[in-house]
Amino acid sequence: MNQSNVVDVSELIDQQKVTRFQIWVVVLCAFSTLVDGFDAVAIGYVAPVVSKLWRLPPGAFRGAMSIGLFGLMFGALVAGPLADRFGRKTVIICSSIGFGLFSLLCVTAHSLTELAIWRFLTGVGLGGAMPNALALVSEFSPRRRRSTMTVLALIGFNLGSALTGFIAAALIPAFGWTSVFWVGGIAPLALCVVFMVVLPESPRLLALRGNKDARVGALLKRINPGLSFSADARFVARDEARLSGFAVRHLFTESRALGTVLIWVMCFMNLINLYFCLNWLPTVFMNAGLSVSQSAVITGLLQAAGIVSTILLGIAGDRLNPFSVLGLAYFASGIFTACIGLSVSSIGFLVPVVFLSGFFLNGGQNLSQAVVAGYYPTLIRSTGLSWAGGIGRVGSIVGPFLGGIILSFQWKTQSLFLVTVIPAFCAAAAAFIMAQRQRRSQLPSPARSSQ
Repeated sequence: MNQSNVVDVSELIDQQKVTRFQIWVVVLCAFSTLVDGFDAVAIGYVAPVVSKLWRLPPGAFRGAMSIGLFGLMFGALVAGPLADRFGRKTVIICSSIGFGLFSLLCVTAHSLTELAIWRFLTGVGLGGAMPNALALVSEFSPRRRRSTMTVLALIGFNLGSALTGFIAAALIPAFGWTSVFWVGGIAPLALCVVFMVVLPESPRLLALRGNKDARVGALLKRINPGLSFSADARFVARDEARLSGFAVRHLFTESRALGTVLIWVMCFMNLINLYFCLNWLPTVFMNAGLSVSQSAVITGLLQAAGIVSTILLGIAGDRLNPFSVLGLAYFASGIFTACIGLSVSSIGFLVPVVFLSGFFLNGGQNLSQAVVAGYYPTLIRSTGLSWAGGIGRVGSIVGPFLGGIILSFQWKTQSLFLVTVIPAFCAAAAAFIMAQRQRRSQLPSPARSSQ
């Protein structure tokens, strides 16, 4: 075939301005992460109410919280390689159906064991949806806007998590704890119907698979209707290596090993603190004398702050070394999360401290996902995102579990939150090491990588 008829999909997308169709993809994926965020933290708002109804001791919910996150980790580790093989759209839809159905089954639970089983299965579905939504956005984005567009999709997760607090505050007093799971189940199932019709597949992934020229050409024309291709045009992704064998193995090849490990450390440590806060803040606040509604709303601020920080840190990540930005965010998150324990006696101090803690906790977590999306090539991008998320989810399991143990020991609130500086500073150290490694080796920033 004449080389003039060969179109490099990656290069072509990088040359385009951001158009309505690409924004539409970001919006669709943001809705996916929104329902993901709602379901991921729902148990934290239900726990203090159910504990009183079922007369459970303090910290009893740590198993149900942790096993749900274990399911999320398992789902992430499995779904990434599946999406790299079968496509982002297919796995997003199947995962969303799964966590929607199992969220509905949570309302049938009559014991902590039953609720834990359904939360584990809900988590399996949750683990597959978000990393593939982010991979899809990344592959529709020109590299100069990749961090910004990826974190914009992640705003959905923060918005969904924040809405959980406000919705729980409104629904639980009126309709009981099961109402939260009804909303968490119906929303993703309804969204799946929309995804089946309008959600596109990644043009970069289709080009790498081969024999998908008609579909790739149609998608590129939707990005820019002014593009024109010959009837025999062949679409390729020349900058992408052909990777064979077990996808996870390639996370450690071609000088990616150290970067992979450091990214895992960052995600693991930050998620210890983030999920400790998401799951136990309502209980801590209620024990300090706040009402159910006050506890839910103030905890919701933790995620609402992430909406603001996601945009600001995403822009900073496109303009500066994203690892340096991450390091500063993680360091600041440790300071402000520790200060929560000093502020519970005064709502006037508690509200801004929780907001600032959420600003850096969520902003750092979301920017890390954008960095991961740009760090790996297309054929292992979902695997890289999913495994970073999956390993990080070990931290999201450890955080709530340790929080439950410490609560059962009846530590002072100040001491409980002071411990959070340890994982925060470890995450910051890993990010700064990665930034220094980039400067020394003069590697391109992941956010600007042509991959």
